[in-house]
Amino acid sequence: MLAIKILPHKPVIFRRVVRLMGDQFEISVVGSDPHWADDRIDDAIAEITRVEKLLSTFSDDTPINKINRNAGIKPVKTSGEIFRLIDRSLKISELTDGAFDITYYAEKEADDFETVINKTAVRQVNYQNVVLDAGQQTVFLKEKGMRIGFGANIRGYAADRAKYILQMQGVSSGVINAGGDLLAWGAGPDHEPWTIATADPAQKSLAYANVDISNMAIATSVNAGKQTAIINKKNLSAVNPQKGFAVSGIKSVSIVSTSAEFADAMATPVMSMGINAGLYLINQLNQMACIIMDDNERMYTSRAVSAAN
Repeated sequence: MLAIKILPHKPVIFRRVVRLMGDQFEISVVGSDPHWADDRIDDAIAEITRVEKLLSTFSDDTPINKINRNAGIKPVKTSGEIFRLIDRSLKISELTDGAFDITYYAEKEADDFETVINKTAVRQVNYQNVVLDAGQQTVFLKEKGMRIGFGANIRGYAADRAKYILQMQGVSSGVINAGGDLLAWGAGPDHEPWTIATADPAQKSLAYANVDISNMAIATSVNAGKQTAIINKKNLSAVNPQKGFAVSGIKSVSIVSTSAEFADAMATPVMSMGINAGLYLINQLNQMACIIMDDNERMYTSRAVSAAN
């Protein structure tokens, strides 16, 4: 009798596109079993949804709103996860000299959740008015009317958490596209590294840079009103928070880092700093790189990108 050897299915990429956090997410995992892959993608979606609810300011009973309601009143004890996220955010604020800042001033809250901003108060309220007590695990906002929010880095943090959950479930290779921010680990089914090609805005069919993002994350901020074909769909009005005027000269900034949260948080601050200061900062940091495109479609790269090419 002949023995029949059943060969395993060749690994392929399983993808699903979903609407999360008000944006389009695409979750991809490499595997050979479609049912297993479908369950793993469900796990990732559940974790992203959990993070969105945890950090939301649209519900009165969220931990973030409890901190915000007690601004200028008393410290609020919070979970280790939120405490560490706030702590990391404040460190990024310090690193960028306040260009990244999770704090803002809410003069009043409108029914449709839009916030009316008092510009004078904005100058007075900043990350330095957030007091953390690691021993008690409390957060205190020193000024009444002060608020914190994670709109600038929540997608990156959610992508990092989803990757962690997937890896714990045995997903050795995958990609999470969080509204244009990419986080990749492992390799593709062909054992080749994950790469992206970013296009010259003037010639969208031609790539100007191929970037290996295996085990890395990349986030891009785009200056509003400037046409570009960079991967991220964030179309931001880049404003220098200290000077109050729109940043000119830069069309887009892409940050490459081992953490999607860090890459997400750093993209717009680097744009607000300008080309020279932004490159100088990135060149001082380990495991981080950037690609800057100016208004004249000239590309500038940090040393880590230049060395790789």
